[in-house]
Amino acid sequence: MRCPNCDHQEDRVIDSRSTKEGRAIRRRRECIGCGQRFTTYEYVENASVVVVKRDGRREAYSREKVVGGISRACEKRPVSLVHIEGIVDKIETEMQRRAPGEVTSMFVGEKVMEALQDLDQIAYVRFASVYRHFKDVNQFLDEIQTLVSTDGVLKRHAEPKL
Repeated sequence: MRCPNCDHQEDRVIDSRSTKEGRAIRRRRECIGCGQRFTTYEYVENASVVVVKRDGRREAYSREKVVGGISRACEKRPVSLVHIEGIVDKIETEMQRRAPGEVTSMFVGEKVMEALQDLDQIAYVRFASVYRHFKDVNQFLDEIQTLVSTDGVLKRHAEPKL
């Protein structure tokens, strides 16, 4: 493992522990060259999943793209990276269970929207506006009306759920 500080290739592991419900290993390392400490994570590499886009294109699944999309929707909202990572972990688990090998972008988008609807309704509407390609304010209003009719009332200042 290369040191992020000095680029030295040798380090020693100081501490290892299981994280993310046993799906990853967190390792604290110390560089032999400069003494800098840093953290690495090890994940089981899942068989590559291909995402089938709406227009029929296929591309490799990217966890970073999903985390990035959710993060943009949650900007300036009381949603931590831990919550976002938890959403993506659940989606990936369901993807592997339901459709190993290939999944539609619609499946991923709908799962993100389900999770965001429970977690933070503002983030949900933001994500929905991009995912569903809202063209005008009326589509925002329709989506908000749907939220109000399904919940009875919009949640105000609710603590994020995971």
